[in-house]
Amino acid sequence: MWAFGRNSFRAGLLAGCLMSALPAAAEPAPVVTTHRIQVAGRPLAYTAEAGRVPIRDVQTGEPLGHVFYVAYRAPAAPGTVRPITFIWNGGPGLPAASLHFEGAGPRRVEGDRLVDNADTWLTDSDLVFMDPVATGFSRAVSPEAQKAFTSWVGDVAATTEFVRAWVLRHGAEDAPLVIAGQSYGSGRAGGVAYQLLKRGMKVRGLALISNTTGLPDYPERALIAQAMHTADYAVAALYFKKLPPEFGATPDAARAIAERWARETYLPALRRIDQLTATERTTMAADLARHIGLQPADIDPRTLKITQGYFLGHIGSGKRLYYSDYRFEEPYKAPPLARGIRYLRHDLGYASDLPYFGVEPIEDGFAPDGVYPKPINSTWTHSTVYGATPEQIAQAQAAFAKLGAIGMGKFGPNLPGAAEAISLSPGLKVLVAHGAYDPLGGCSMDAELGRQLTSPHREAVTFRCYLSGHAIYRDAPARAQFATDMRALARRASGE
Repeated sequence: MWAFGRNSFRAGLLAGCLMSALPAAAEPAPVVTTHRIQVAGRPLAYTAEAGRVPIRDVQTGEPLGHVFYVAYRAPAAPGTVRPITFIWNGGPGLPAASLHFEGAGPRRVEGDRLVDNADTWLTDSDLVFMDPVATGFSRAVSPEAQKAFTSWVGDVAATTEFVRAWVLRHGAEDAPLVIAGQSYGSGRAGGVAYQLLKRGMKVRGLALISNTTGLPDYPERALIAQAMHTADYAVAALYFKKLPPEFGATPDAARAIAERWARETYLPALRRIDQLTATERTTMAADLARHIGLQPADIDPRTLKITQGYFLGHIGSGKRLYYSDYRFEEPYKAPPLARGIRYLRHDLGYASDLPYFGVEPIEDGFAPDGVYPKPINSTWTHSTVYGATPEQIAQAQAAFAKLGAIGMGKFGPNLPGAAEAISLSPGLKVLVAHGAYDPLGGCSMDAELGRQLTSPHREAVTFRCYLSGHAIYRDAPARAQFATDMRALARRASGE
């Protein structure tokens, strides 16, 4: 009996030691499933992997957060290595769900069903959709730890670590990488590409979707961009049938006429605005109004400027327009993605009972004290400087708000981004994708930026303009054109 008891004691002691060596709540292994769809009449077989990568403190090795991802991988042709495109959305505070289920993934949400996506990027690249901490199924280990992820600096650092860790965990060190981010996420993409290149990783492609943050500045950029933005307003005015007939019947025609006027007449006037007579100011105000579909009374003759916010509130039929698409009025409801989240849980087998932040309400989950956390977008630290005070950040945002622009202000200098990534790797291929009806950017401003770029940036960057809003993939023709360009970027990243 004594021998039996001794063995039981030893077994219990060993089990206790093993349990104490394990994390309190070990992260489940990723779930891998196999699938097949039809693209252009041809079968495409692939695996889907859903899981979370721990983001660890480099000193202690302890996780500070867990980042959810879905990875789609297809077989490579013999003797080749498929590129891997890492994809995320913006906000900050948005998961990748819209890009995943409306644009690039192999299955696309249509109403309350999923269909094979003829425009998936998976034909030419493996895809990894990432949800930043506090979005989707990604979480920090504590409210205090979450602060490490929710600033301009921490966000780039954590996303860089996610890509590095995912590549190492999947033995994908030899795969060429494409980094793709939308809106705020494009600035994140440029910063992550730069940091990965510094670490010697094979970043070969970069997609800045609906944003040009991180590309080089040029002399008089603010003034020139303001003048050229007139042509973007003209395209929106044409949509509302508020342009004179001589501007033509197509967005391309209206844009070309407005760009020529902006470059030859409007920009020279802005450069000598202090010398203009009262009569010249009145004439120019009327001419500007004519080119953007407003009334002369809408233009201040002292400044001869129009802000994005003012234009949104006055070009439509009486209501303020949606800040992400000139064609829609507030309140605008994005396509529902609940069917996509069911697909994650059931089709892909990631059976998480966490609310998917960004699609499902935070209040669906449990709050120990009954107080639910605020959406991460409202608690983001808009600073590129560690230790910035709330007052400094508030002053920077107030100064940005005075510009009348749509977007976010921040305190501190720009982080290294797309421009610095190109300088590190002149062979890097960059796609800038924008919608013609996107109030948060402008195809004509992009075109002018392209004209102003110098080597090596001029050779690296390709600009594309689609008949869409901020979410390029919500218009079927634009989605197909965008997919063609992203597939081509992946092929170029592979050296084809």
